[in-house]
Amino acid sequence: MNIEALLFDKDGTLFDFAATWGAFGRSFLIRIADNDAERAAYLGGLIGFDIETGRYAADSVVIAGTPGEIADALSEEFPNVALAEMVALINEESARAPQVPAVPLVPFFDGLREKGLKLGVATNDGEAPAQSHLASVGIREHFDFIAGFDSGHGAKPGPGQLLAFADHVGVAPMRVAMVGDSTHDLEAGRAAGMTTIGVLTGLADVEELSPLADVVLPNIGHIPGWLAA
Repeated sequence: MNIEALLFDKDGTLFDFAATWGAFGRSFLIRIADNDAERAAYLGGLIGFDIETGRYAADSVVIAGTPGEIADALSEEFPNVALAEMVALINEESARAPQVPAVPLVPFFDGLREKGLKLGVATNDGEAPAQSHLASVGIREHFDFIAGFDSGHGAKPGPGQLLAFADHVGVAPMRVAMVGDSTHDLEAGRAAGMTTIGVLTGLADVEELSPLADVVLPNIGHIPGWLAA
């Protein structure tokens, strides 16, 4: 298998999902609930988040959804707040969320660069928060391409972001591997005609990812060994 480029999801792939987005869930819900803990807990239920435990339900819209989809899930509770305003609040709180890397990221991506691989990020988060998150851990400049749901290529599980990456770096989709922690990531990879690599640093397990993945690895740190093999 000749892989010339790797495209990564962000949350749950580069960063541990539970550790990173638990902090976001609490801060965002307390903010929109005006510090009313009971209302914050109720709103958390609407997006599949338990504010007491910091855990997301398997079908939470936050796991693979866009900020627009999160805002939609809350819209009936905020009839006087425009959707665009709610999306802006989500992006703002997302950008502030402390990022917990799944593995030491700088040496990992230094190694991939040394192998001559083209690298990108495709996330259903906003592009601006994604840029901020990558910069915060010193890896922004390692990537040839970064796209969010609002970058003009659509959102996963559609293949738009993935095909835009392949075109941008001049690599045929069949020579690209999509790396992600959710079925949305792997469905997008299949739709784009790419190799699919599942990782277990999100909330999905092996059984959920295996039907859509060419391989499921514990985390992205196992990718170089898999490529070499």
